[in-house]
Amino acid sequence: MSMKDDKFILLIERCFNSLLAITIIALIFPFAAYYFICTYEGKVNSEAEVETELVMEVENEVITNDNEIVNGVHVHSGLIEDKGYEIVFATCTKCHSAKLVTQNRATREGWESMIRWMQRTQKLWDLGENETLILDYLSKNYAPEKKGRRAALANIDWYELKD
Repeated sequence: MSMKDDKFILLIERCFNSLLAITIIALIFPFAAYYFICTYEGKVNSEAEVETELVMEVENEVITNDNEIVNGVHVHSGLIEDKGYEIVFATCTKCHSAKLVTQNRATREGWESMIRWMQRTQKLWDLGENETLILDYLSKNYAPEKKGRRAALANIDWYELKD
């Protein structure tokens, strides 16, 4: 090997050692920072202490009943309370907000089409015998609203435009 080869190998070794040192620092720094933050008051917070702090925070907040129904609507989800509501809530909200249900309207075929799309593209599982209950609930409570034209304008004082 020539002197150039030796210098090149030495350069590669120095680069490798520098990269190794940087990598080690990058890996250790987050853990050191976390430890420093946790020990701000001189001790590491135990799981029991963290849980106690969370309980204290919850006690200071107003907690609503997740099963509260007001005027036929489940307060927590916004879903209409009716036969099949529980299975719809349990099934649909595993993947998305109940608002995705309440903001949509469709026929039974439309809801079935949405379920098939979710099964095809979003990895929704086979609903089995629950599918009929879900479709019954959705097609009854979130069917298209039949809206006609707005009411004719009445008692309007019209004026004539002049050139």
